[in-house]
Amino acid sequence: IHVAGTNGKGSTCAYLASMFREGGRACGLFISPHLVTIRERFQIDGRMISEEDFVEIFGRVKEQIERFVENGEGHPSYFETLFVMGMLYFRKKQVEYVVLETGLGGRLDATNTVERPLASIITSISLDHTEWLGDTVTAIAGEKAGIIKAGVPVIYDGHVPEASAVIRGRAEALLAPVYELEEAMAEVVAADREGIAFRFRSPYCKDTVLHIPYIAPYQMMNAALAFLTMLVLQGEHGISVERLQKGIASTCWPGRMETVMPGVIIDGAHNADGVARFVETARRFAGECAITLLFSAVADKEYGRMIGEICEAIHPVHVVTTQVGGERAVSAESLAEAFIGCGCDAVESEPDTVRAFRLALQKRGSGMLFCVGSLYLVGEIKAYLERSTDD
Repeated sequence: IHVAGTNGKGSTCAYLASMFREGGRACGLFISPHLVTIRERFQIDGRMISEEDFVEIFGRVKEQIERFVENGEGHPSYFETLFVMGMLYFRKKQVEYVVLETGLGGRLDATNTVERPLASIITSISLDHTEWLGDTVTAIAGEKAGIIKAGVPVIYDGHVPEASAVIRGRAEALLAPVYELEEAMAEVVAADREGIAFRFRSPYCKDTVLHIPYIAPYQMMNAALAFLTMLVLQGEHGISVERLQKGIASTCWPGRMETVMPGVIIDGAHNADGVARFVETARRFAGECAITLLFSAVADKEYGRMIGEICEAIHPVHVVTTQVGGERAVSAESLAEAFIGCGCDAVESEPDTVRAFRLALQKRGSGMLFCVGSLYLVGEIKAYLERSTDD
């Protein structure tokens, strides 16, 4: 199952893999980026590749790369190398299904070499990676729709009309069956700090209540998109609706509105649309407790706009900025100045991510701490917490 889109790809993939696992089907999951270790990119039934298998598979791919280079074929990219490794690993382990997340775009992505997937999924589309994919939603949708194959079902998030028109047009040209997920198909039943229960309505099954272990409303759409896909493919996999419900409820997707400690949430939102969705969630809690924010971003993101939206919507009581991303880093001081410029008073900068996280924890008090702005930030916090647990 091939998944493309701007936001929600990884979460949708995680829901799919969890439903296959709950249904007793061996499922490989190929994702990017990783948060702590590169081995996260290759998973089978919720377990990442072992160090031994990783080294062995890499050795096999490296031999082929050397032959390619000797023959003047050129060296594959980092992502292409990992993609081939993933396919070799899943073949070695003889999985029944593979859930495949695109790296960038879709039309020219290495994953698009899969000629006939069971289904093509396109999650929400917005402006991101405009230097490569185009500077309009329509242009970006065209790149994402490049994964659609002749006769292969297309399941897509239909909440952006101009993107939907491009997807439907491409599907019709290729005689691919189309299934649109509309916002009205997901209705909240209950929500608290432990997660959300929502009613899924569609022409393809009776009303079904789904539980997700996340507090973000946008995760309803990702879960619903994955669930709809499994309904479309039910004749292929044969997993009951009850098992699919359990799979949705037991999904684990690190770093996306993930509660890592009581009152401490990390989220990988790193573009304008992702931050808008983060704000939608954080705003729910801003009225009931003080919000502390730990923020970082990289230079090729619209971090000024992101900061402005966050400040306007949730008015954090404390802000700590830090820096991540190596050569792409924005200094902690520059980010702090941007928050001050947006009207935040209690702002501190700390370049070291671990010290910044500890400082933000101190500032949080009895309120909530949200760590947001970059997957690099999420990865560094996750690594720190894992080291602390080991110690």
